[in-house]
This record gives sequence, C-alpha cells and structure tokens, in this order.
Amino acid sequence: MRSSNPVFSRRGFSRDNGYAGFNTAPQAGGAAVGTQANPYAQQGANPYATNPYAQQDLQHGAPPQAPVTAGRMTMDDVVMRTGLTLGTVVVGAVLAWTLLPVSPGSYGLAIGAALIAFVLAMVQSFKRKAAPALILAYAAFEGVFLGVISEMFNSQWDGAPFQAVLGTMAVSGATLLVYKAGWIRVTARYARIGLTIAVAFILVMAVNLLLVVFGVAPDGGLRSMGPLGAVVGIIAILLGAFFLTLDFKQIEDGIAYGAPREESWLAAFGLTMTLVWIYIEMLRLVAIFSGDD
Repeated sequence: MRSSNPVFSRRGFSRDNGYAGFNTAPQAGGAAVGTQANPYAQQGANPYATNPYAQQDLQHGAPPQAPVTAGRMTMDDVVMRTGLTLGTVVVGAVLAWTLLPVSPGSYGLAIGAALIAFVLAMVQSFKRKAAPALILAYAAFEGVFLGVISEMFNSQWDGAPFQAVLGTMAVSGATLLVYKAGWIRVTARYARIGLTIAVAFILVMAVNLLLVVFGVAPDGGLRSMGPLGAVVGIIAILLGAFFLTLDFKQIEDGIAYGAPREESWLAAFGLTMTLVWIYIEMLRLVAIFSGDD
C-alpha cells in the first residue's frame, strides 16, 4: 500500500514497494502487521542498534522509539518543511491574485500553472528521493493556480476563498483530532477500502470530464453547481480527510522508525497536495451553497 494522496503517487515512507504505516507497525499486544521489522534498516546501519530498549519495546508491543541520532526525521523537521512548502503556495497565490486580473487570459495561465504543477508532482512522485527544489517549484506553480481561481471565485461569490480556507482548516484540524484521539485506526483494511473508493471516484470524475468536454454532460455533469455537485463535493472532501489520516500515519511511522531527515520533505509534499485537494473542493462547495449571490 504505497499511496496516501489524491494523485496516488509513490511518495511516502516506503521501501521495496512497502508502506511503513501498514506492513511494519507493531500493533497492541505485540502482533505485528507484516514481516519487516524496520523498513529503514535496509538503508544502512539499523537505527535501533544504539538503542538498548528497542527490542524490549518491540517485545512488549509498544511502538518503537526512534533513537536520538543525527540525520533522523523529527516532527520539527516535518513542521518546518510543511510550513515552507505551504508558505510557497500562499506566496504564489497572493502574487497571482494581486498581479493577474480576472480575465480569460488569467484563466488560461492558471490552467498552464496547474499542468506544470501536476507534471512536477508526478516527477517527484516517481523519484526515490525527495528533491526540495522540485517540491518548492510544484508549490509555487500550485500557488499561482490557486491564486487565479480563488480570485475568480471571489469575483462571483464574495468571500468564498476565505470561507474555503476556514473550511480547510476545520477539516484538517478535526481529522487530526480524531486521528490523535484514536477514533480512526489506520490499518491495511482501512487503507484498501478507502483507496478503492478513491480510485473509483477519480475514474468516475475522469469520465465525467470527458463527457463534459464532448458536450454529452451539460452544465458540468456530476460537477455541476447544483445539489448533485454538492454531494460529489462532500464526498471529495471526505476523501481528502481520508488521505490526511494516511499522511498522519506515514509521518508518525516515519518518525518512529527513524526515517532519514530528507523524508520530511516527502511528508510536506504529501500534506500540501492533500490540503490543496481539500481547499479546491471546499471552494466549489462554498460557491454551490452561496448560490448566485
């Protein structure tokens, strides 16, 4: 199970096509899911070799604690890289909003920026190591795209971007709270079911887009600005929350298993992509509920 992101990328804390969050994490009572004890041990010396309590932790079923070793990913690393990546998105969005007027030309530029961001995201997704410059370039172009479409939505539905930002913060905060409270357990079965639904959703949306392009489905089809579009938007936001839980699990396991520090860039990359997904869907949903006002 490799992916935890709307574009179903290969990014994540995985080795040999495995996912640390699903096939390696010890469970309560000492039962381990999968057979590999530490996905990062393959990279070199075992990060637990210097920790005399590592085996004791594993025997008692407790989550392994990463040793205090230089070069290992920490939560501070994740927070800092995520802040930098999201900050780049925000700067790009603000500049695009400020400098580009609402016009067909700006819309074309937004589509171009979105395509470039998508290509950069795909390149990073298929790289085995994080490329900070690539991730920040993706964030910059994604910001330009978000800035233009946010300005366009705001010109028709005043205040929609601000409400979408608040909605995105609410969804991400609630998801983190539910995850940390243990109300959601990210297991292999949970991930398989969620990813199956996500794949089906993406395929249906792709077919819908083709039908709209060829004029078979007028007014956006399933992505219309009516009640049906609202239902689809809510489903998309719930999927975004699902992807966030997988992101949180990957980060948690990456830190616990002593992932290399550069993996924090992948964490930032994944979180940014998921939050952008939620924001775009929230923006559409706000517009739908705002009607023609």
